[in-house]
Amino acid sequence: MVKKLYIGNLADDVTEDDLRANFGEIGEIVSLVIIRDKITGMSRGFGFVEMSTEQQAEEAVQKFNGGELLGRTIRVNEAKPKGEGDERPRSPGGPGRRPGGFSGQPPRSGGGGNRGGGSGGGGRRP
Repeated sequence: MVKKLYIGNLADDVTEDDLRANFGEIGEIVSLVIIRDKITGMSRGFGFVEMSTEQQAEEAVQKFNGGELLGRTIRVNEAKPKGEGDERPRSPGGPGRRPGGFSGQPPRSGGGGNRGGGSGGGGRRP
């Protein structure tokens, strides 16, 4: 059965060929990818390797986890399904929230523009 591994803490200049050369020593690689930034195309420092058997995957974890690849100590462990193990709290407003204290109300008089997300106050009050 195919087993997917997470490969973390990759150096920026690690290529798919580098991973293929290392993990290919263990056995057959079903698929391999380094995750890249959509805009810059630069490596995000992690990737995934699918080994053809669970035994090969376990051997790869034992051999490479904590090992060095192009000057960086890499992490290798079993990949978790998407969404599992995500311990960061999600923001309640979702991606459409406006940052910086915007309340939708016009600024109070005397305060000038509402720059930097402040309250807009600060003017002289009667």
